[in-house]
Amino acid sequence: MGADRPGEFELISRFFAPLAQDPGSLGLSDDAAVITPAAGRDLVLTKDLLAADTHFFSDDAPEAIAAKALRVNLSDLAAKGARPRGYLLGLALPDDWTTEWLERFCKGLAADQAAYDFPLLGGDTIRSGNGLQVSITAIGEVTRGKAVRRSGARPSDLIFVTGTIGDAAAGLQARLDPDFRRRHGVSAEQQAFILDRYLLPRPRTRIAGLLTECASAALDVSDGLVADCGHLAAASAVDVTLDLGKLPLSDALRHLRDKAPPVFSRCLNGGDDYEVLVSIPEERAAAFAQDAARLGCPITQIGHVTRGNGQVVLTRDGQELAAQEDDGFRHF
Repeated sequence: MGADRPGEFELISRFFAPLAQDPGSLGLSDDAAVITPAAGRDLVLTKDLLAADTHFFSDDAPEAIAAKALRVNLSDLAAKGARPRGYLLGLALPDDWTTEWLERFCKGLAADQAAYDFPLLGGDTIRSGNGLQVSITAIGEVTRGKAVRRSGARPSDLIFVTGTIGDAAAGLQARLDPDFRRRHGVSAEQQAFILDRYLLPRPRTRIAGLLTECASAALDVSDGLVADCGHLAAASAVDVTLDLGKLPLSDALRHLRDKAPPVFSRCLNGGDDYEVLVSIPEERAAAFAQDAARLGCPITQIGHVTRGNGQVVLTRDGQELAAQEDDGFRHF
């Protein structure tokens, strides 16, 4: 390790202790955090591990890497209906890390901690022989017995999704292909939008409480819309029918749909959307949509649930379509 870089305990006190304001963190002065859920609440725990040049690019801004690591976990908590309580950070730094990089990374953590009321509780930092890795264990709270699982969808439920679909996968394609914009006639504004959507997910934390009141099942869209509909269908032992004509699309994705259909198809189920896919009983659907809009969360009905055995049926204008060969992102 370079002489200008701090050792383990100085690193903790200088970079991470200022982020640990929750009393349960014990000021990062001990080997573990100690937290107590509020009365009548359950704890919800989730974990995502992000690796350089797999989930982000190693030359991405440190602030953005930090934000993405937090936000993909916040998305999981939101889909369970949970309010963020705090997180544990595992950070594996490459051999060439610098104090400037770490300062910027912690600045990104601090900004999102403030935005989402999501304090650091503890963690560990090591040196990595295989590039930067960031692991977040996120902890949330939900009213006891009200966590929304992916296994509760029932026939006649309506399927909704937040935001727009396919933008992050399109942003990844644009990062991988320097000629993407010219090749597909994408405008500068459209390219900037999809690049931002790839780099910085937008967890739908505002509707977490609403999901506990209305949803029969939910999960965040990380593996791809069709793939995650399949996860919900399989867990609930039902079929999900999706109307591809109803999918919410950004200007960039509508352009790709019209000008580059093969690219559009890949992006549609490419993953990394971090939107919420939710199953709502039909009698609650209108109120749910109104309340989501009131909370500033765009949401669209895209399908419905029928009796079945875990299949996803794709339709457009009432006509059933052949199943897509691309079944979403796979980690292995």
